[in-house]
Amino acid sequence: MSETQATFGYKDVDPREKPGLVRGVFDRVARRYDLMNDLMSGGVHRLWKDAAAARMNPQPGELIVDCAGGTGDMARRFAKMARAAKHRRGGADATVVIVDYNAEMVMAGRSRDDAARLWPEIAWAVGDAQNLPLPDASADAYCISFGLRNVTDISRALREARRVLKPGGRFLCLEFSRPVTEALGKAYDAYSFKVIPAIGAAVAKDRDSYQYLVESIRRFPDQEDLAGLMREAGFGRVSVTNFAGGVAALHQGWAV
Repeated sequence: MSETQATFGYKDVDPREKPGLVRGVFDRVARRYDLMNDLMSGGVHRLWKDAAAARMNPQPGELIVDCAGGTGDMARRFAKMARAAKHRRGGADATVVIVDYNAEMVMAGRSRDDAARLWPEIAWAVGDAQNLPLPDASADAYCISFGLRNVTDISRALREARRVLKPGGRFLCLEFSRPVTEALGKAYDAYSFKVIPAIGAAVAKDRDSYQYLVESIRRFPDQEDLAGLMREAGFGRVSVTNFAGGVAALHQGWAV
């Protein structure tokens, strides 16, 4: 693909157009986003997120960036785990900063569970993964969960993650990926293209947004390619953990 183009599902578009197109998708699905995640995955996405949060191992006093944090699923996990660690051995409160490009998603998260009262550790911001509103070397950890495939320039977003992390800071990316066997890949394709858009049409009243979701997964770098992009961005000790046979993958690295 030309450097003057970006992917939007199976389409190639002007990079200047992609942010608005993606914003439109999430504007439409924000109110049903969490419900749709449960329906599409049978709730399994919760187990993947639990595993990612455990790998992150949030600690008291840390600044953790939850990029593309949407409605706060991961941020709540991080805050809860940091609280538990603080109760065990003391220390300052952790701060979890959600940065999401879509204001509708942020508003949906802030209105959920009386977020401001129940989760004072969480701060919410509308911002771009490619231009984070944070100083250099300010964060102890960074996570992007099911959001990296929506950015216009993946390499730029990875470099920006490296910029805001302290030396030795932890990076995690949880994202849909490539099944490791041909049989699983065929079954996954059949489910993705036939069932997920139909669920989107029935529940969210928006087939097109979930068609985009399926297509965007297919054009996202596979496990090894994404690991290579992480190394190029300045991450070391890169590792990959497949979930559900590679339907999703957790990439981990350290800022070097």
